Amino acid sequence: MTHDQDQGHGDATLSVGDGDAALAKALERGLDAFNFAATNTTPEDQGELSVKAVDAHGELIGGLTGWIWSGLFGIDMLWVREDSRADGWGSRLLRAAEDEARRRGCDRATVSSFTFQAPDFYRRHGYVETGRVLGIPGGAEDVHFHKSLLQDPSGDTP
Repeated sequence: MTHDQDQGHGDATLSVGDGDAALAKALERGLDAFNFAATNTTPEDQGELSVKAVDAHGELIGGLTGWIWSGLFGIDMLWVREDSRADGWGSRLLRAAEDEARRRGCDRATVSSFTFQAPDFYRRHGYVETGRVLGIPGGAEDVHFHKSLLQDPSGDTP
């Protein structure tokens, strides 16, 4: 559903509606151009990263998706199916992703986790809280974390 509003700016219109994939792509292109210029980076400084664990039957145990931008590794999603959460899969996925991020030249990582998800998990893995967004539904908060990747999990400098 779209609502057009006349804002009195000549022939320009303002439309409000549901999701718009073409608009999202155009905004992404515009923001990328602005961000690359502001950070002296290029599209070649970006990449994607994923780690997947499957069982003997090929069923998904869990996985991690993330991105890389000029030395920064960002975790988008990390999930492990409920019956495998006590088996250390989250830690294995995270370590594998951090190792791959280091291999690709990253020296720092970032992630956010709702308070009902896994903030203590990230703290146990050396992530330091840098801030929170309040007002998440259900009274939760979005906890933002940062971690230096200059040391590997054994504490040695790579």
